[in-house]
Amino acid sequence: MIEKENVQIAHKWFEAFNQHHLENLLLLYSDTAQHYSPKLKARQPETGGYITGKSALRTWWKDAFERLPSLKYTPITLTADDHRVFMEYKREVVNEPEMLVAEVLEISDGLIVASRVYHG
Repeated sequence: MIEKENVQIAHKWFEAFNQHHLENLLLLYSDTAQHYSPKLKARQPETGGYITGKSALRTWWKDAFERLPSLKYTPITLTADDHRVFMEYKREVVNEPEMLVAEVLEISDGLIVASRVYHG
């Protein structure tokens, strides 16, 4: 079932992200993937919170991993269908309050084509 494959992609996403393994994370995305995040909008207001393509994703996450070496996401809930995975997780950074985050990964042909982050 495609739903199970999409959940596996989400698990691989958490593994790569928590290991700060940028290249493994990027392997999960299409070359033209789009990403939206309120953190991106705050740090780079000119983007409106949106970036497109692996090069932009690489730059964004490389900066995050370097600035926040303790950054870790703990999954709480994963809900999938044939086209997306809704992920609820806890954002943890040393000396910062924990934050609940929701993120939607849109998946096509086994690759993430879009992701949207929501903070509570």
